[in-house]
Amino acid sequence: MLKIGVLGAANIAPGALIKPARRTGRAEVVSVASRDIDRARAFAQKHKIPRVADSYEALLADPELDAIYNPLPNGLHGRWTIAALDAGKHVLCEKPFTANADEARHVAEAAAAASHAGLVVMEAFHYQYHPLTRRLVEIVQSGELGVIKEIEISFSAPLIKRGDIRYQLDLAGGAMMDMGCYPISLLRLLAAGPRVTSASAKLSSPGVDRAMDARFSLPEGGTARVRCSMFSSSVIRMHAEVVGSEGTLKVFNPFAPQYGHRVRVETASGTRREKFSRRATYDYQLEAFAAAAEDGAPFPTTAVDAIRTMELIDATYVAAGLPIRQPTGPNY
Repeated sequence: MLKIGVLGAANIAPGALIKPARRTGRAEVVSVASRDIDRARAFAQKHKIPRVADSYEALLADPELDAIYNPLPNGLHGRWTIAALDAGKHVLCEKPFTANADEARHVAEAAAAASHAGLVVMEAFHYQYHPLTRRLVEIVQSGELGVIKEIEISFSAPLIKRGDIRYQLDLAGGAMMDMGCYPISLLRLLAAGPRVTSASAKLSSPGVDRAMDARFSLPEGGTARVRCSMFSSSVIRMHAEVVGSEGTLKVFNPFAPQYGHRVRVETASGTRREKFSRRATYDYQLEAFAAAAEDGAPFPTTAVDAIRTMELIDATYVAAGLPIRQPTGPNY
């Protein structure tokens, strides 16, 4: 069983790791560190985590830990993932993988070097480990829909607290980073080689997008559109639609199907609906992480794969006239 330490008392950690660890029995969360030791102690007490480290460095130095979960702000992902690898730990890093593509390449180099020692770095795109996602890819790649003409993917959810780290430019925040990385990732699964053609953003503060609308070209002549928002008129929107020459695939909630989903395929032969497990995406992800770390099992959300996702995010920001996100400085 993997013994995992958590970098930061992040709100996502209970749902993404702590509860899945207890449900699956594949891992145990044994330590947590925070810049605020009192916050770390309160978090540990609330979630029944046995130990508290008094710094990130102390957590990484713990010889009893096999792996590190990194849910820190986006701008800190790269630095602390590399530090964890240097400490000899496997890493499950929250998405987006890094602040930008250049940093992703740097982390991928470190991950490649660490792989010789058997260490694993996984980007936490949990939805990719759910059977629904695998089936979507299978349907598109089967040719049932014909030549792909249009793809549209949206992810919008309200984030009202303006002081949230996801609204902070110096922490590599923004809607495209936080929410948009999901549809960008799914677009890459459904269509090889998308290229950004245009993008427009609505801002919450200078340089920080609260909503983004991006257009893409596809290699076979089709087009795609990705929309995301942390604060806009589209309060909650999670859907994907693939239109081909021979049919259409429509999906409601591809990113968290455990909370309810709909998959519909329409072709000349008729319309069918498919249903999938309501088991949590995070459970599937943790099992895959444990299998990779303990048994060397392959997995899709590698450091190398993350580079292309970050390239598209960077290109979207450039097309929208906004700055590419940067890693957060060492004093944070």
